Amino acid sequence: MKKTVFFGALAASTLVAGLAGAGTLDDVKARGELICGSNTGLTGFGAPDASGNWTGFDVDLCRAIAAAVLGDPTKVKFLPTTGETRFTALQSGEVDVLVRNSTWSFSRDSELALDFVAVNYYDGQGFMVKKDLGVSSAKELDGATVCIQTGTTTELNLADFFKQNNISYQPVTVADDSEAQRQYLAGACDAYTTDASGLAASRATMPDADTHIILPEIISKEPLGPAVRHGDNQWGDVVRWTFFALLVAEEKGVTSANVEEVATSTTDEEVKRLLGVSGEMGAKMGLDNDAFKRAIAAVGNYGEVYARNIGEGTTINLARGLNALWTQGGLQYAPPFR
Repeated sequence: MKKTVFFGALAASTLVAGLAGAGTLDDVKARGELICGSNTGLTGFGAPDASGNWTGFDVDLCRAIAAAVLGDPTKVKFLPTTGETRFTALQSGEVDVLVRNSTWSFSRDSELALDFVAVNYYDGQGFMVKKDLGVSSAKELDGATVCIQTGTTTELNLADFFKQNNISYQPVTVADDSEAQRQYLAGACDAYTTDASGLAASRATMPDADTHIILPEIISKEPLGPAVRHGDNQWGDVVRWTFFALLVAEEKGVTSANVEEVATSTTDEEVKRLLGVSGEMGAKMGLDNDAFKRAIAAVGNYGEVYARNIGEGTTINLARGLNALWTQGGLQYAPPFR
């Protein structure tokens, strides 16, 4: 009797997992629209303009997924989420995928039952202060008030850093980047802490950006990337390999401008598989064979996405650093398309 109950429960859990794995891809196709959990507004990564059109580094990944799955990068609905609401929105099925500078961590992978399918930006937590505060190191912030978003990994990192350095601080909790910036500029806190990329994005929108400095300490590892629900295996593969397609495209020199020409002329067997010329890679995960070619055509390769939204020369002005390709000394590395 106990065996029957056990195997019955096992069969039921397997069935649920199977349904979840097929469900999201089928739902997106049937709906004709991808619902992407986004930031409430972070310049360079994900924010709407005055007309409500979303642009940014994370936004482009959502558009690439829509192009791969639906054939149209514009068929995306962006649902803004805060640090506290983002994971609930994903768990409940309110969004299909979460792409909004979220850190892959042990507890989120296990306790929250999420799958982070890739790292699209390697980051670390830093601090920003006004120059006139007169500090040059985060270790000089003893007794400072610090603006920090609730529901984020930065809360624990902040506590650990101050404890390890035997200094104290007073947290000023905020809901999102916009509130953090307002409070910081209003003088409610001496310092603002979040991922270094977020600090650069916030500073870029300030009218007196040159009066603020990002301190040199990076106090954590923050691998940021798209997340799906546990058990959503087929959908996770779609999101994962759409991102990897953009990386392989950069490595192989395939761009939004030359993708069609390369598809007809390449002799590189991996590129042929990437662009759907051979191998039926898309069909193996429920997509058209030219799905990844459409993604590249829509937003460009990873390097193009980076340069256009947050790279050197933009208002964010972030060097590639760890986010350079592995062939250029960075950590961005895609498994082979074979």
